Amino acid sequence: MAADLNLDWLISVDDHVLEPPNLWVDRVPAKDRDRAPHMIEDGGEIWVYDGKRFPTSGLSAVAGKSKEEFSPEPVPYSEMRPGCYDSAARVEDMDRAGILASLCFPTLTRFCGQLFMDASDREFGFTCLQAWNDWMVEDWCGAAPGRYIPMMLIPMWDPQLAVKEMHRMAAKGVTTFAFSEEPSKLGLPSIHDKNRYWDPVFATANELGLVASMHVGSSSNVPKIADDAPFMANLAWGAIRTAGAMLSWVFSGHFSRFPNLKIALSEGEIGWMPYFLERAEQVVDKQRYWVARGARFMDYAGSDDVDMDTLRIREIFREHVFGCFIDDHHGIASIEEIGEDNIMCETDYPHTDSTWPNCIDVVKKQIDHLSPEVQYKLLRGNAERLYRFTPAAPPVLANA
Repeated sequence: MAADLNLDWLISVDDHVLEPPNLWVDRVPAKDRDRAPHMIEDGGEIWVYDGKRFPTSGLSAVAGKSKEEFSPEPVPYSEMRPGCYDSAARVEDMDRAGILASLCFPTLTRFCGQLFMDASDREFGFTCLQAWNDWMVEDWCGAAPGRYIPMMLIPMWDPQLAVKEMHRMAAKGVTTFAFSEEPSKLGLPSIHDKNRYWDPVFATANELGLVASMHVGSSSNVPKIADDAPFMANLAWGAIRTAGAMLSWVFSGHFSRFPNLKIALSEGEIGWMPYFLERAEQVVDKQRYWVARGARFMDYAGSDDVDMDTLRIREIFREHVFGCFIDDHHGIASIEEIGEDNIMCETDYPHTDSTWPNCIDVVKKQIDHLSPEVQYKLLRGNAERLYRFTPAAPPVLANA
């Protein structure tokens, strides 16, 4: 079997697309084009929507540039590599880097569609959100069948409306939706809300087999070690958001109530997972008795949704949580603790963490000591299984 495994290609479960300037003006009614997201020239290219202006950060489009050239200064599309915003050009870049397929998060809308939630007119915001969803399936993914895993945005401000959109997009073949790592940071109820705000969304995901994909930073929050801590220190600490999301879900009780629900933690790396899983087990072992009795400590109390006698941290994690890595030797060294079935790779094209154009080489150097079967899982097998995705056959390259 090992001889038949193609280990020269990977599936990246975290890349990014910079929306082309015509995305919304081509899809909304003519009368609404001026109030949909659109681009103007005003001393540079600027997105305009809902009375706000959004220049494109150069850090969002560094593909083809050296690290020395990285800059947060606004960048026009003419100075970007076409693969940032053009599906066909992206495929060419994917071929060069050994990327067989890619799951792409949005840029202008922010990682889980916060742009439309913050809009003054949410009804029209939903129209724009649907336009993004249709464009992702029909134009971005449709231009290269089998090369992109389609993702949808949901109107997080209206769970019932989200359910309708989830059904609509699932019928088009979408198998994952963008969700926030911590909705309470967006002014929404957390996943622990006693009124079960999110139940319609999670029940629908459970029913339809839709993966909740949570990108680091989808809480619109940059953690600060201290108010005056250096940016570089805070950025290095950023995966604490992903660790918090994992722990929040593991202790939420949702996976018992929705046994088919699965979450993917995008661009959070994986090296921290063994420690927090171990720590979670220690907490359960030491603290579960007083928590189960309903005692309170300061403002904290136990959860009515979790049975402390049956809570199995590792089992929950292995069945429902998936981590992603770009360049994480420590995480790969801990693969036995994390689980070979719970890890996927990513390339972060065209952002600053990206390994493009050396993506396949970077991953293979980290995993080449593993068996071919395990390498295949990490490169693409786990992604295909989780997202129920069948990629196109690997292209035959001219220089192969």
